[in-house]
Amino acid sequence: RFYLQKVKMNVCALALGLALVLTACVARSPFQAVLQHSRIRGRTHGPNVCAMQQIKGTSKKYFTNCKQWYHRKICGKPTVITYECCPGYEKIPGEKGCPAALPLVNIYSTLGMVGASTTQMYSDRAQLREEIEGPGSFTFFAPSNKAWESLPTEILDALVSNVNIELLNALHYHMVSRRLTSEELKHGSTFSSMYQDAPVHIHHYSNGIVTVNCARLVKPDQHATNGIVHVVDRVITAISNNMQSIIDIDDDLETLRTAFAAAGLTTMLENEGHYTVFAPTNDAFEKIPRETLNRILGDPIALKDLLNYHILKNMHCAESIVSGTPMETLQGTMLEVGCDGEHMTLNGKAIITKTDQLATNGVIHYIGELLIPDSAKTLLELAESSSVSTATRMFVEAGLTPHLTGSEALTMLAPLNDAFKGNVCMRKLMSNHVLKEQLSSKALYHGQELETLGGLKLRNLCIENACIAAHDKVGRYATMFTVDKVITPPMGNIMDVLKADDRFITLVNAIQTAGMTELLNQQKVFTFFAPTNDAFNELPQDERNRLMRDPQHLSGVLKYHLGESMLVSGGVSSHTRFQTLQGEKLELGLRNYTVYVNKIPVADADLMATNGIIHAVNSIIRPLHYRKTERGDADISLDSDSG
Repeated sequence: RFYLQKVKMNVCALALGLALVLTACVARSPFQAVLQHSRIRGRTHGPNVCAMQQIKGTSKKYFTNCKQWYHRKICGKPTVITYECCPGYEKIPGEKGCPAALPLVNIYSTLGMVGASTTQMYSDRAQLREEIEGPGSFTFFAPSNKAWESLPTEILDALVSNVNIELLNALHYHMVSRRLTSEELKHGSTFSSMYQDAPVHIHHYSNGIVTVNCARLVKPDQHATNGIVHVVDRVITAISNNMQSIIDIDDDLETLRTAFAAAGLTTMLENEGHYTVFAPTNDAFEKIPRETLNRILGDPIALKDLLNYHILKNMHCAESIVSGTPMETLQGTMLEVGCDGEHMTLNGKAIITKTDQLATNGVIHYIGELLIPDSAKTLLELAESSSVSTATRMFVEAGLTPHLTGSEALTMLAPLNDAFKGNVCMRKLMSNHVLKEQLSSKALYHGQELETLGGLKLRNLCIENACIAAHDKVGRYATMFTVDKVITPPMGNIMDVLKADDRFITLVNAIQTAGMTELLNQQKVFTFFAPTNDAFNELPQDERNRLMRDPQHLSGVLKYHLGESMLVSGGVSSHTRFQTLQGEKLELGLRNYTVYVNKIPVADADLMATNGIIHAVNSIIRPLHYRKTERGDADISLDSDSG
């Protein structure tokens, strides 16, 4: 029975998947794909029923795509599912779904049937009715009733005054003298309106949203005998200025205007294009510390990067955003453009104060905060804007501010806050967390030596005991690596480190007995999984005595813990093999941030030495296949001559 149920579930899943695949193949535009998905989700309620998602507490509805359907959220707000007739269909009393096609009537009558009765009323008042009842082929982007209600009173009064020519002109700007279905409304296309051939601008986004002059089509494809009606969510107005002209005439953008001119970007904002500009107001510039702002305004490269970081390569109206999406800027990095309810957001912050100021070559959204890209920041500013507040404070306390705010080509190694673990005397080490050259983490290689401001030469890979924990942050002159540990430069070779640590008294004696002191004093690079006193004490007394009296046997055991390469804990993955001097390989793994070697946990990792690294273990490491001897002892005899 369970098998049959599972088969049925798989068949259902396959059927739905096949339906979605076939739908995607049939759908010819992003909107049609979303519409088809809404049809699939609504078909259990009858023919021609579409599932809609309505944001709770608002009247905003959307045809649903797959992601929104499962998340049940739009612009971060929960939605409720409603079921409505798909475009062009209507209910019949007593029958399931929407089996009947809407009566095909002229555009004037269609307006009254699709929620645009106010547009119908104003068509009467402007003496447009005869035109849209008569012969011809028109597309009418008809404002919804709510769109008219949302229009500022002074504008609406001016339109519907006794001078009806203004209202007629406004309605004609919503019309095109040909039939255009949503399929024909291509992204980036323009069409001549019936008001002095003034263009209307179409954007058909990949998420299925279609806009005309940034007004969203909320009820597309309502067919009529003499054309087609697309109900839109706002009244649109003619566009005559390019983006530079808008910036030129707005006193709130005076500082931005000066900055664009200084960076030589004015011509670009005058030319053709489909840009999105997030325009910082004068107040946004004033929030920046004067010293920082003057530095950027006086640096042509930093200024151009700053301004290009506010410009997207493509045009995005506010209504096109239904979730957070990374978008590429002209500066080359990404901005996350999203929304939180009614508010458009940038990098998760609701700093956009005015949206959809349309120009002939794009759209402008006003913002109340200046966006400073990493490429325009000093090292100190990079650190201040990252999750390394403890390191930042210590760099400053160590007197390194002149290096971190200047134009030196440096690389900062900034430990995460958790890396300090209560160490309060680390500030003296901070000069060894700044390298004397600007590097990319991609350019690091094994065996590389990196000189610090403190005069030490650090080894790579990783950088001594610390590994890179985040992507590079590349500033104006320097780079910041976030690392997972505080870098602890070695204070001696392996023998020096072991002798200075009381945990390794037995091991030091064992090394001397095995005749390996000279080996571990050599200037090679070793990794030593060093048994602590506890590891030796864990052995049965007789076995420990036999081991310590047999130099050759002891040498083999110790060489099984030692290899001629440098392996920091951050370089261990889930399946790492390590070649020992004894000849066999150790099996390393990582579980819950702890390194295991042949299933023995490392008790203390990354003790740095000038000729390698030490990892303390509290058990003698044995081969995974070790056996008990006839006497009951664990056989840890290893061939000391191999390797």
